[in-house]
Amino acid sequence: MSSSAIIFAPIAGILALLYAFYLSKKVMKADPGTEKMQKISNAIHKGAIAFLKREYKTLAIFVIVVFFVLGLSSGIGWSTSICFVVGAAFSILAGFFGMMVATRANTRTANAAAKSGKNKALQIAFSGGAVMGMSVVGLGILGIGILYMIFKDPNVVTGFGFGASSIALFARVGGGIYTKAADVGADLVGKVEEGIPEDDPRNPAVIADNVGDNVGDVAGMGADLFESYVGSIISTLALGSALYKDGTGVLFPMLLAAVGIISSIIGSLFVGGKKDANPQKSLNMGTYVSGILVIIGSLILSKTMFGNLKAFYAILSGLIVGIIIGRLTEIYTSADYRHVKKIASQSQTGPATTIISGLAVGMYSTVLPILFIGLAVLLSFFIMGGQKDTLIGLYGVSLAAVGMLSTTGMTVAVDAYGPIADNAGGIAEMANLPEDVRKITDDLDSVGNTTAAMGKGFAIGSAALTALALFASYSQAVGLDKIDLLNPLTLVGVLMGGVLPYFFGALSLEAVGKAANHMIEEVRRQFRENPKIMEGKQDPDYERCIDISTAAALREMIVPGILAVAVPIVIGLLLGSEALGGFIAGALVSGVLIAIYMANAGGAWDNAKKYIETGAYGGKGSYAHKAAVVGDTVGDPFKDTAGPAMNILIKLMTIVSLIFAPIFVNYGGLLLRLIK
Repeated sequence: MSSSAIIFAPIAGILALLYAFYLSKKVMKADPGTEKMQKISNAIHKGAIAFLKREYKTLAIFVIVVFFVLGLSSGIGWSTSICFVVGAAFSILAGFFGMMVATRANTRTANAAAKSGKNKALQIAFSGGAVMGMSVVGLGILGIGILYMIFKDPNVVTGFGFGASSIALFARVGGGIYTKAADVGADLVGKVEEGIPEDDPRNPAVIADNVGDNVGDVAGMGADLFESYVGSIISTLALGSALYKDGTGVLFPMLLAAVGIISSIIGSLFVGGKKDANPQKSLNMGTYVSGILVIIGSLILSKTMFGNLKAFYAILSGLIVGIIIGRLTEIYTSADYRHVKKIASQSQTGPATTIISGLAVGMYSTVLPILFIGLAVLLSFFIMGGQKDTLIGLYGVSLAAVGMLSTTGMTVAVDAYGPIADNAGGIAEMANLPEDVRKITDDLDSVGNTTAAMGKGFAIGSAALTALALFASYSQAVGLDKIDLLNPLTLVGVLMGGVLPYFFGALSLEAVGKAANHMIEEVRRQFRENPKIMEGKQDPDYERCIDISTAAALREMIVPGILAVAVPIVIGLLLGSEALGGFIAGALVSGVLIAIYMANAGGAWDNAKKYIETGAYGGKGSYAHKAAVVGDTVGDPFKDTAGPAMNILIKLMTIVSLIFAPIFVNYGGLLLRLIK
């Protein structure tokens, strides 16, 4: 197949963006509902866009500084620097496009639930989420394709991945701090202390909470999976260019990504087509159709380009293991299974046993995903011929990561659907819509919780495989054949890499705690100083709560973000290339484990609370429910701030190491030289 066929990748990206534009127009044509519903939706939209603008202004300083650092660095240069800026800009655009539509789709989903029923509401919510999904894959493959066609060097295009990873980490941490500060404040004071519903308009933090759903779970999650998607393709390009001098190794993942985009577009057409369709089955149908089409497409590509099915089997192993990890995530976080029910049962004896039970579930949940990630690594490595050539085997591992993320357009669409449905439920309650409307939005929202958990599972699994592939590229760049654990410098690197995700997680959790404390005090103050709020005679000061979340998020995201970029550089310069290799390995192991543990413990606590709210163990307002709310509150920063940021952290540190590899080769190991 001619190397000129690479043009199909950016063409597929443009097609995805055109489809996103079509879906956005479709959403905007829907009826936004009553004047009160529109007023609430406009407040959420205004708050979300204001936060994004302030966040991006802050990040612009970081982007400008890194642009000049890369451009002026020996062995890196301005080409990589330009790719970095484009990667950062495209990540920002993907989040912005998704946010703009998601904050308009919420009231339209609520109104469709009131006027047309569940199926129409499902279609609007999913279409809103699909704008995010198509923007992520469209901008991702468009950027990689065009930059590769210009520079024809995967090492230069790695800068695009660096830009995407940097923005993703700040967006995930910043968005996570924002949303969880608001969520914790709204829950602890509103639900536990005052006994009012989650989305009661009397709660001063309620608008900030709904804004947070968007900045954390739409823009933040979109940037996260944009980075995962881009990283998996770039790691495969880097290995493929070294292995296949005819360009096949580079062309294959680009065409596979194009097939994934077409498959996701076709799969999205199968969602919500039938009257009274089951939301879970409808979303699953779209996912399955996308996956089957990718399997067929990868089989054809593998046979055509490599003359055998080795690449196909490597891709298939990643795709199947991704589905299995998503399914395992559901088993540990869904109220349909015993783990969540056990936490709900433990809530009858108070918050302490709720917390203990949830921590145990989170720890248990790490075992099977790690085993299956290991299985995917082994299968893809040996299928491609890793026993004869390690580099070819690692190329297979990178293909497994691309396979796992090939349907990212559909995965993100299903994931972003969740916060839209959640917001729709909040608007329905705040606008005093009939109870049957809230029942429809609750049904849609409960499906969204499961799909969000499965999306996190995909992100974590792909992070491990992508980081391993990037690590292989780093080893090549610095000339590492092996890592000697008997070397004290390398062992120190492993230990420092292992501890960094814990330190990073602590910073993130503490940031949420501090911001939530300010939020709680503000909500209490408003209730205390203005009794008319609880009487429903006066609106609370929503803007003050939005400002608290915004300021806290922008202030607290800086240190964790800079830490992820600076520490690998310091380790490489002081301890050398091999010690940095150990550092990456240590961070990969502990980071993946913490990510799974935190995401699943948080999801399990959340759904244990929701399970009790259905009437189990006394239902809403019971002692068990209050204990479960505490568990959910602890789990919020676990699953939406610290946990999801871990998979970005390990890839960002690996890609930083790869980009600065020339400097480590020439100047690394300063500490060792001083000792000598």
